[in-house]
Amino acid sequence: MMIIFPGSKINIGLNIIRKRDDGFHDIESVFYPLPWTDILEGIVADKDEITITGLHVDCSLEDNLITKAINLLRREYHFGQVKIHLHKVVPMGAGLGGGSADAAATILLLNDLFRLQMSDVTMEDYARVLGSDCAFFIRKKPVFAYAKGDVFKDISLDLSGWKIIVIKPEVHIGTKEAYAGIVPLESVNSIEKDLLQNVEQWKDTVKNDFEASIFKNHPQIKDIKDFLINNGADYASMSGSGASVYGLYSPDKSLPQININNAVSWIGVL
Repeated sequence: MMIIFPGSKINIGLNIIRKRDDGFHDIESVFYPLPWTDILEGIVADKDEITITGLHVDCSLEDNLITKAINLLRREYHFGQVKIHLHKVVPMGAGLGGGSADAAATILLLNDLFRLQMSDVTMEDYARVLGSDCAFFIRKKPVFAYAKGDVFKDISLDLSGWKIIVIKPEVHIGTKEAYAGIVPLESVNSIEKDLLQNVEQWKDTVKNDFEASIFKNHPQIKDIKDFLINNGADYASMSGSGASVYGLYSPDKSLPQININNAVSWIGVL
């Protein structure tokens, strides 16, 4: 039996630079890991089986990235049948990478369970096939992400001691909607360099290009960002294409009180 804890992340800044010939977009962002995790358990079995508990997963088992990860590796490796159970904690459609983390964790789990002897680099290459940010969750350390968001450069960024609150409204943002309002533009500022400033200065230069159109279509998401800023956040931003918004608070500050209600479906506090 093998148990792995798929992680989560936030995007600190997100620039949409250009549309590629393959239909994807070149981006720049910083991926920062967070400790909220799902739970993924795998055992060798007589037949393949996937079960899920916890938060609702809004896709069929056939379309689930766990299934796709198993099928992808089976094209190159011969290994037995596996029973996998996912307990979902990180919400979907939040911009926290929960589904991508589950895909990467499945690769890690199969590598260990069946002793496939894949290196981190090899596992990252397989993860890239499954989704642009999946490869990040193989090593789960802060990176400057570019190209499709699947090429990484290590960065020195440590938010230890900072308080973080993540709020997900009862809103789902599809990829098609997120990119519909985007006009790609080469960034004047480099996110990688901007993050060398103090966190308190990020608000002036570190932006998420998705926010303008998504805030227009979903003002309740903007309301959350405004709430965090008006209640002491040194920096606040939507993560990825949403719908979650996070706030960073210096160690000496108190986090605001907010309750889950009809408009807010999930809150994470560190």
